[in-house]
Amino acid sequence: MRAISVLLLGALTMLGGTDWPQWRGPHGLGVSSETNLPVEWSPTKNIRWKTAIRGRGHSSPIIWGNRIFLTSSIEGPLIPGQRPVKHTRAGTDYVHPDSVGGEHKHTLKVIALDRDTGKILWERTAYEGPVFDDRHRKNNYASSTPVTDGERVYAFFEAEGLYCYDFQGKQLWRASVGKIAKMGLGHGISPILYGDLVIVQCDQEDGGESAGSFIAALDKKTGKSVWRSKRIHRKTWATPLLVDTGSRSELIASGAETVIAYDPATGSELWRSDGVKGHAIPSAVAADGMVYLSAGYPTKRTIAIKLGGTGDVTALGMAWSYDKGTAYVASPILYQGYLYLTSDKGILTCFDARTGELKYEGGRVPVPASFTASPVAYEGRILMTSEDGDTFVIKAGPQHEVLGTNSVGEPVFASPAISAGRIFIRGAQHLFCIENQG
Repeated sequence: MRAISVLLLGALTMLGGTDWPQWRGPHGLGVSSETNLPVEWSPTKNIRWKTAIRGRGHSSPIIWGNRIFLTSSIEGPLIPGQRPVKHTRAGTDYVHPDSVGGEHKHTLKVIALDRDTGKILWERTAYEGPVFDDRHRKNNYASSTPVTDGERVYAFFEAEGLYCYDFQGKQLWRASVGKIAKMGLGHGISPILYGDLVIVQCDQEDGGESAGSFIAALDKKTGKSVWRSKRIHRKTWATPLLVDTGSRSELIASGAETVIAYDPATGSELWRSDGVKGHAIPSAVAADGMVYLSAGYPTKRTIAIKLGGTGDVTALGMAWSYDKGTAYVASPILYQGYLYLTSDKGILTCFDARTGELKYEGGRVPVPASFTASPVAYEGRILMTSEDGDTFVIKAGPQHEVLGTNSVGEPVFASPAISAGRIFIRGAQHLFCIENQG
């Protein structure tokens, strides 16, 4: 199985980053090796096409060849008598003050578009009906980014199921991994692929032995369960990260209580460390034998852990940590030897990734802004896209410099994708294809 995974990662590398097959692209890191990408755009400049997308979705577009895939959620009418699952905290019923949506009918869709024209090629209803849990009013039921192996696309709607389609839109299988509840806050974790497996992390409620949290792998051709490992972790939204250490593959799963590395082929634990001590929402990044994880609420914490360990590595494997500068949702980015944290307001902190040496903090964008999308990087630049739809171009390196500001003219919550010399940004109403046009 490891050999298959290494071959897959090698194939993605040979493509030079042309495909963007999963959450945060090749290797799940948000970094593209492409060149001659656009650095300036506006609603009237360098927009190759824009396509209206029905419904809401914070899932990012993924790209393979000339196909783009994304998901969408359409909220329908109230269902008489429908009530979402009840939650308890400290032994009493609990309703989050921002929980909504669970009493409505919802239509959950998978959509394919032509990469070159933006034409919608097909649109399939994966699920239609009541949903198991509420969502945060800022969230939706299409916040999980799909993943593709070049032949099939896999879309995860948590309690409403995992779905597999071929590139022509034929549903090949549907699988349920259980009734996943997150205290009424909604979806977020994306599926990943390892060889012939689809892997999903499903941490629930406030954790503990009875919460039902787990990480699981399904056969990507049939949807049948291959392995499932129990977790005691509270609700998380951080997509797990696959890392090839050179001697083995490690599946890194973030969590408030612990960070755990699993053997992706079997689900057996390889090592564990103290966790991020807050809501595990930002995804991990890794390079050069280290993995970096963070949380932004209620505790701000970034930890750097050496890969390849065994047992509890908290004492010897923890390379460095930092206790401010992190975002609630947006993931960090690791690029050209530097680790960048971004706060909810877009304030950047930069470290030497290996040593943890602080290079700068307090790097600001030129206008007040809030950030949900995770940054991407290419050609010595880091792109940070705000909820207002402004993308700030930051010069990579140990000194903070804003090179420019671009906008698509509508709110943005999804993270960008990069493919074939183009940047794809999903706005609140449209998917935008941005390309240098002379």
